[in-house]
Amino acid sequence: MESVSQHDSGKEIGFWRGWSIAVGCAIGSGVFMMPTLLAPYGMLGLAGWLTAGAGTLLVALSLSRLVRRVPKLGGPYAYVQAGLGDFAGFLIAWTYWIACIAAISGISIAFVGYLGVFLPAVTESAVLSLLVALALVWTVVGLNIRSVESSGTFQVVTTILKILPLLFIIVLGFTNMQPDILPPVNPTELHPFALLATVTTLVMWSFIGIETATVPTDNMVEPEKLIPRILIASVLTILIIYFLVSLAVALVVPASELVGSTAPFALAATKVMGPVGGAIITVGALISTLGSLNANTLTAGQVPLAAAKDHLLPVKFLTLSQSGTPIFSFLVSGGFVSLLLVLNYTKGLIAAFTFMAMLSTLSTLMAYAFCAVAEFYFLKNDRAGPERTRAILLSGAAFLYSFFAIWGAGSEIVFYSFMLIIVGMPFYALVREDVRDQ
Repeated sequence: MESVSQHDSGKEIGFWRGWSIAVGCAIGSGVFMMPTLLAPYGMLGLAGWLTAGAGTLLVALSLSRLVRRVPKLGGPYAYVQAGLGDFAGFLIAWTYWIACIAAISGISIAFVGYLGVFLPAVTESAVLSLLVALALVWTVVGLNIRSVESSGTFQVVTTILKILPLLFIIVLGFTNMQPDILPPVNPTELHPFALLATVTTLVMWSFIGIETATVPTDNMVEPEKLIPRILIASVLTILIIYFLVSLAVALVVPASELVGSTAPFALAATKVMGPVGGAIITVGALISTLGSLNANTLTAGQVPLAAAKDHLLPVKFLTLSQSGTPIFSFLVSGGFVSLLLVLNYTKGLIAAFTFMAMLSTLSTLMAYAFCAVAEFYFLKNDRAGPERTRAILLSGAAFLYSFFAIWGAGSEIVFYSFMLIIVGMPFYALVREDVRDQ
């Protein structure tokens, strides 16, 4: 093994690999499980896609400007640290790392849920479900430890393959649609505004991941030019696909049947084409979740590395493998993922997935909000004019959207996120003490 300072990483990520990281991380377990999570919320649940899509586009525009100002490894963490200082940077590195770990846990749970279509015994046994999820996580961790290049190639292939079954469902749904089975606009007792906030936070889980394209900057060619293009293209790609595919499922399967399903896309395909259709979609869902798992694992290894470079995490996180990958970060991340899986499998597949999704979403939304605030710092020194005014308005809108979605998460998830931040405080104090003593 070698320290990060001894290794000169190659520029192995171009536009398509960057796009595949962002799209591959976003299009994963979220969209394949979302029909089940949104079913109780009626047609307003579908409206959440548009709200979240518009908000994510605001975030992407904000990140696009920040990457030009701070073209360095770490993504949201790097921007916040540069704009708001070490403490804010640590908070985002810590919470964003938690987001990645929770995402990996949730995605592995979704993989097991779809695997149960072929192997029902897997989902019928909590112990077997846990063992399969753990085996999957550590296999992907091993792939990322091996090399960035092999992980990147794997990501491009899985991203392309995962889009195909989504297009298949869109065609299937609109050619066999039954408009009369669409649910009412608001079947709940919630105020429409409160309901929209809740579903927006749920839906944001499916958009979380576009910012991962900003993290492996050290491995990118001209990141200040490339990343903005990747971000905008990624948001537009997933917004169009998400809305159409969710509407297609709602036009085929009644909401009453979607509630409680661990494989809603397979259910929709089976209704139209029988077991063959369900099998095709299940294979697509497994590939999709696998690609998303890989992208989140890559990010989970890179974020602690970036923070350790700035002395905000222990120097042990700078340890690289012979191929230049942050092996210690990957091993620690895999360990935390395993712990989360063990602690939450008693909830059942759907409840455990929902908890992981909300925790990951909330943690990432905090990073988005801090990034918008960091841009205000940079804008103070920009020349007054229309471009600066437009940037201020967009950053303000991105911050308000992030706040709106955080509010929609509910008190329980906010509480758990706050407790996880508190847990990280001693690490910051110890590391900062070490820096002063150097």
